[in-house]
Amino acid sequence: MTRSRSPRSSRSRGRRGSSGIGRWLGWVLKLGLVGLVLLAGFAVYLDAVVQEKFSGKRWTIPAKVYARPLELFVGQKLSKEDFLTELDALGYRRESAASGPGAVALAGNQVELHTRGFQFYEGAEPAQRIRVRFSGDYVAGLSQANGAELAVARLEPLLIGGLYPAHNEDRILIQLDQVPPYLVETLLAVEDRDFYKHHGVSLKSIVRALWVNTTSGQVRQGGSTLTQQLVKNFYLSNERSLVRKLNEAMMAVLLELHYDKQEILEAYLNEVFLGQDGNRAVHGFGLASQYFFSQPLAELKLHQVALLVGMVKGPTYYNPRRYPERALARRNLVLDMLAEQGVVSAEVAASAKQQPLGVSQRGSLANSSYPAFLDLVKRQLRQDYREEDLTEEGLRIFTSFDPILQSKAEAALAQTFKSMAGRKGIEQVEAAMVVTNPETGEIQAMIGSRQPRFAGFNRALDAVRPIGSLVKPAVYLTALERPSQYTLTSWLVDEPFSVKGQDGQIWRPQNYDRKAHGTIYLYQGLANSYNLSTAKLGLEVGVPTVLKTLERLGVSRSWPAFPSMLLGAGALTPVEVATMYQTIANGGFNTPLRAIRNVLTADGQPLKRYPFQVQQRFDPGAIYLVQTAMQRVMSEGTGRSVYNQLPRSLNLAGKTGTSNDSRDSWFAGFSQDLLAVVWMGRDDNGPTPLTGATGALQVWTGFMRRADPLPLNMPMPDNVVMAWVDAATGQGSAAGCPNAVQMPYIRGSEPAPGPACGQTPADTVMDWVRGWLN
Repeated sequence: MTRSRSPRSSRSRGRRGSSGIGRWLGWVLKLGLVGLVLLAGFAVYLDAVVQEKFSGKRWTIPAKVYARPLELFVGQKLSKEDFLTELDALGYRRESAASGPGAVALAGNQVELHTRGFQFYEGAEPAQRIRVRFSGDYVAGLSQANGAELAVARLEPLLIGGLYPAHNEDRILIQLDQVPPYLVETLLAVEDRDFYKHHGVSLKSIVRALWVNTTSGQVRQGGSTLTQQLVKNFYLSNERSLVRKLNEAMMAVLLELHYDKQEILEAYLNEVFLGQDGNRAVHGFGLASQYFFSQPLAELKLHQVALLVGMVKGPTYYNPRRYPERALARRNLVLDMLAEQGVVSAEVAASAKQQPLGVSQRGSLANSSYPAFLDLVKRQLRQDYREEDLTEEGLRIFTSFDPILQSKAEAALAQTFKSMAGRKGIEQVEAAMVVTNPETGEIQAMIGSRQPRFAGFNRALDAVRPIGSLVKPAVYLTALERPSQYTLTSWLVDEPFSVKGQDGQIWRPQNYDRKAHGTIYLYQGLANSYNLSTAKLGLEVGVPTVLKTLERLGVSRSWPAFPSMLLGAGALTPVEVATMYQTIANGGFNTPLRAIRNVLTADGQPLKRYPFQVQQRFDPGAIYLVQTAMQRVMSEGTGRSVYNQLPRSLNLAGKTGTSNDSRDSWFAGFSQDLLAVVWMGRDDNGPTPLTGATGALQVWTGFMRRADPLPLNMPMPDNVVMAWVDAATGQGSAAGCPNAVQMPYIRGSEPAPGPACGQTPADTVMDWVRGWLN
């Protein structure tokens, strides 16, 4: 029997169904409201993130380190070739006429250029057109383009490196009014045609990108707006996910709510990633221009702008140094797009496509360009600044670095090692070099390794090695400060001897040639680097007194007062040796070595100056006598091979140094305007096939030959007189007599005048008597 359903039960089930749907809709509504609240809260959070970073300090800017600016004036010692080398390093363009900043034109011995101008510590140097005329190795004329004479002109300094934060980002900040023609138009044409129409996200751009990429069969356009790209680079990671994409879209809209298009565009130009320089990221068009073209952004031409904009799509994939054909095709595609959109004419685009890529040979901002010198700069800066000041505040550091001298030092080192190739053990020999200005104490060049561009152990600053005979000028200076006892022509005995030390050990010095040389002049002991006579002299004046002389010369290390210190058992770094010899080269005035001249803030305000410091520590007369003996080192002693490559008219002073078993090869020497110290040796302190004369001196000579220094011409101090002496006996002589030579003496220590040529002392007495009787 079949029962019929009750109407009431049907109505009851209907009400229960409707009630279930209502409850479900209620839950959906509630969850939607919660979602909206959460979304609004998240939007508020994102809005705070967007504003906090964009309105505050947007970027941490590393400190930039600059070389010395090249100053031009009539009479300056500068060859045309060296001048052009510097202009090439600065990215000046060779053109038929110097029509704009960064252009240079050549005409015989005359160079016309349009300088870029620069903000220095003392003020701004304006951009101007100048003409420089050369005669031999000197500047013979300097004028403005209109012919008006110039007293001095200063080029912008070469950027040689920077001090980078841990994340290794770098950029050169630019403003919209500093960009070259076509950059903004090209960027918008390629990356975001509707930039000025959308509000952060463009559905039209997304659809158009899909259509263009589908119909062309290749990815020619992206759907992200410039604002979205900026958000991704500035706030987010490169993670490919829907969540990241939604965050990007929301933040792009929020960014455009608070900031105008010009601010966003300028931020994009400074933020976009355009390459990788080793472990350092290259951000922004300003830095990319320097990195790829060695030119300021404002000087770029259309074909260069097209290349950089084309690289935005894939900086690694389109790297013009690694993939030039790929980069060229991308650049030309960008130029075609400009012609299609009417940004440039077809003729202009075609002409630009005929240009080569034109990228520089290597990144001009590589942080390994001059690692030894930059290491020195960092150490000196850290005495005055916090690490975050150096890596985040965009400080501008101006130094004494001379890129021309640095290149010549590197060339001399490379040539010397090349000439030594094949010698047993030479492949294990390392090297270091320090070049300074004798008068100012400014370090102008530095090499810390046999491979100068290798940023490893800096031997110029950290290789503490026995200095050998480089210590001997201090021994002779100590003696010559006692003019009543010692002069350059005092007699020394170069014979074997022994000394018993406080520990009971017997010390028996030997000459390098294992020979004794008998009775010699004092200056000959230094010129020929005799150990026996030098050690005996040092013991006579006292080892503690010699160590005190070294301290006055600038050596800060404490050495025990052992007799072996007199022959160089003490160890120094090359830069410490340079400090010691700087005092000798500068007439007894101690000048602390420095690499930094001054510091500016990021906006060009003067921050700190590192002034020239000098302190007189020695009698100029005694220093003058030591310099004379050191000139004899070069003319007749252990350094005489220098004149196999240099003219004898070039007066130089120096000293060779060789430690025990030829473990260290040293040379320190100077001209009027250059002082250089060279060390060669093995890191494991093993023996080398080199002495000071066969190793370090060869590098030093090669450098001086290239640097073409001024001859040493120190003014004679007031307390020094010249006297004629017999070269064989050391007794006073008359001018013009056989063997008669002039020698300097501290006034009062010179020998009595000798008899006229051909006369004996008795003849002189009889002449006097006859004159008195008459």
